[in-house]
Amino acid sequence: MNLLANCDFPDAGTSVDLAVSGGPDSLGLLLLALDHGLVVTVHHVDHHARRASGDDAHFVREVCERFGVECRVHDVVVDATGNFEALARAARRRVLPEGTLTGHTMDDLAETVLLNMMRGAGLEGLSPMIDDPTKPLRGLRRRDLHYFVVGSGLEPRYDETNDSTAHRRNRVRHELLPVMNDVAGRDVVPLLARQARVVHEDTAWLDELTRGDLAVGLEDADCRELSEWPPARLTRWLRVRLCTSSDEETYPPSADEVARALKVVRGEVVACELSGGRRLARRAQRLTLD
Repeated sequence: MNLLANCDFPDAGTSVDLAVSGGPDSLGLLLLALDHGLVVTVHHVDHHARRASGDDAHFVREVCERFGVECRVHDVVVDATGNFEALARAARRRVLPEGTLTGHTMDDLAETVLLNMMRGAGLEGLSPMIDDPTKPLRGLRRRDLHYFVVGSGLEPRYDETNDSTAHRRNRVRHELLPVMNDVAGRDVVPLLARQARVVHEDTAWLDELTRGDLAVGLEDADCRELSEWPPARLTRWLRVRLCTSSDEETYPPSADEVARALKVVRGEVVACELSGGRRLARRAQRLTLD
């Protein structure tokens, strides 16, 4: 099987940064990037959260020496009392160069779609990774990538936390997806990936249609005009205008927050509270966000 045909790497000779944990997905990323002729710098993030994390770093260094690739190890400390997955992800983003490629596969894409569905995400949450240049393996299946790595003679590192039911993604991977496959009578991962592509295309079209709306700032809009917009158009505008950012991620407002904001725009209430200690208010047909 020609895995490279289903990858989305930049042109051969391009210098790239790769996030390599030592697991099969990231090792597959490294091998395929080298096969494609990319100039690679490997980055390994040691969270020091597992007893074997130091061995993982040593293994990645050895693999890089074998292939003549530069390797940089980043040591980070994550607060284990909080949401470890989210905090670890944020820590990685802080130390990895912008545009670093990761080994996310089609299976990761499908899992993310389901996770986003369970938290009530909008269209953007149902089309993750599509057209994301940092996810060049999103067209590959995880099992095919693992067979490729083993066939290369490398023995990937094993992260036992990938089996822990304490993490929601693991439950989606090991419990929910098998049940969905059984109910559907087929492998649903390609279906979820195809759905994500369709949603992405529809979202891009909506973005084009609403380009003029998004040029209207929150405090520049006239609530009398906004109230005449169709609900879907107004909701889409509010979701963009009320976004928050943290650790280089953008978070849209919840459905409840949008519902409260709609009441302010329509004059049903004069103000409402939003996440992050923010307050949306209306005065003389104008909005303010404090």
